[in-house]
Amino acid sequence: FDGVHRGHQAVIGALQSQAGSNPVGVVTFRQHPLSELQPSMAPPMLTSLEQRLELLEALGVEAVAVLEFSEIRPLEPAEFVSTIVSGVMNAAHLAVGRGFRFGHQMAGDETTLRELGVQHGFDVTILDIVGGSVPVRSTAIREALGNGDVTAAAAMLGRPFQLRGAVIQGDQRGRQLGFPTANLEVETGRAMPGRGVYSAYTTSGDGTTHASVVNIGVRPTFGEFAEVAEVHLLDTRIDLYGQELSVDFVERIRSERRFSGIDELVEQIGRDIETARAQLDAYSR
Repeated sequence: FDGVHRGHQAVIGALQSQAGSNPVGVVTFRQHPLSELQPSMAPPMLTSLEQRLELLEALGVEAVAVLEFSEIRPLEPAEFVSTIVSGVMNAAHLAVGRGFRFGHQMAGDETTLRELGVQHGFDVTILDIVGGSVPVRSTAIREALGNGDVTAAAAMLGRPFQLRGAVIQGDQRGRQLGFPTANLEVETGRAMPGRGVYSAYTTSGDGTTHASVVNIGVRPTFGEFAEVAEVHLLDTRIDLYGQELSVDFVERIRSERRFSGIDELVEQIGRDIETARAQLDAYSR
């Protein structure tokens, strides 16, 4: 359920339509299974666990089992069902996406699940993971983000992609240029939009939402190499240090580029702000 995207939402909605007065629950992993199986191949997560739980609650999910993959990895399919599906969740009906596999070395498939459902007294529904009529996969969302296409990512998520992080001390370079920015400390292993400049709405610690411009990159004009996420609020200047910000990406403005000097950079930032205002105005209509 990483991302809790439109495909996941469709699965939950289908289950809710059949649940009647019964509570609907979700089983999810704390981290992607590849983070243990092949750490170097583990994809960045679209949502933190905190975000996932919030999104699931907003969808009306009443119970969530958060599993540690290391603990359930050795379980054979029958053990997984008896321990988790019947034991922890006490399921009467189970909905999974087409192609679902489970158990040690992915030995269980849809047929296995149906057979075990008969043994344990629960029904099984197999659903295509789609948003509307288009298949949705977390992999496709990550790819869109990596390409900077936050608009396509939002279409698959059913909402803007959101990045959260605490504001940490930066080098004050934005302030020196006349455009103060807040540097975000982003959780390790989180998916990020590709390098570039974006329009966004940023919610500060007090719950206030601000129109903003976000830069994701290494600031090549200054010869730096560490990737940072910098947020500039368009219509207010407040002390954000130590606050947790939630940034909802709306649209890409441009890719990252190196400028010949400070004056050229400042001129471009001014144009970026104008573009951001236009994009945000169109988005909010």
